[in-house]
Amino acid sequence: MVNWRIKGRGFQNCNCNYGCPCQFNALPTHGNCEAVTGYEIDEGHFGDINLDGLKVAGIYSWPGPVHEGNGRMQLIIDEKANDKQRNSLIKIMQGEETEPMATMWAVYSAMSPNKLEPLSKPISLAIDVENRTGHISIPGVFETEGEPIRNIVTGDIQRARIDLPHGFEYEIAEMGSASTKATGDIKLNFENSYGQFAELHLSHMGVVRSTG
Repeated sequence: MVNWRIKGRGFQNCNCNYGCPCQFNALPTHGNCEAVTGYEIDEGHFGDINLDGLKVAGIYSWPGPVHEGNGRMQLIIDEKANDKQRNSLIKIMQGEETEPMATMWAVYSAMSPNKLEPLSKPISLAIDVENRTGHISIPGVFETEGEPIRNIVTGDIQRARIDLPHGFEYEIAEMGSASTKATGDIKLNFENSYGQFAELHLSHMGVVRSTG
C-alpha cells in the first residue's frame, strides 16, 4: 500500500437539514443524499509525489441513504495538477491505497458504483473554518456558497460543532448553512441546507488524530 497523507481544509454541502443525520448514524432528511465537496491541500504526498497547494472536489448523488449504495459520483481535479498528481488524487478520492473504509472518500467511492469520468478544471475555492464561510466554483459543474447559521428570529450568527472522536472524516467540524447549484452531468439544487467546515488531516490509515 502506498503511504499518503493530506493536510488542509474541507467544505461540504449536502441536501440535509443542519446537523446532517448521517453524522449521527440516522437516515437522511429527505430520504436521499446529494452532496458536493471541496478540499484545499496545504501539505500532501502520495508516496514520493508532492500534492502541496492543489485543490480537489467531488459531486455525489445517492437515491437513498449512502450506505444503501447505487450512487453516482464525479471527481474534479485541479487543472494545475500534472498527470502524476492527478492520478494520485483520483486514487485517494476513490479509496484506493487506503485501509478499507478508513476515510470518507473510501466510503463514498464504495457506495458509488456509477463513477463518471474525472474532470480537470480550474477550481475556485475559499474555506474559512473558524468563521464558517466557504465558496466553491467550478465552471460548468457546480457553484456552492457557505455561511454561518443564523438565528431564525434575530438573525444573529449561531455556532455549533460536531465532535467525532472515532469518525472517518474529521475530529471536529463547524456547522454552517450552504447552497449549491450543479449544472454538469450530475444536477443538484439546494438552498440553505447543511454546510460543513473542517480541518483536514488524513492518511491511508484514516484520520490523523491530534491526541492519542
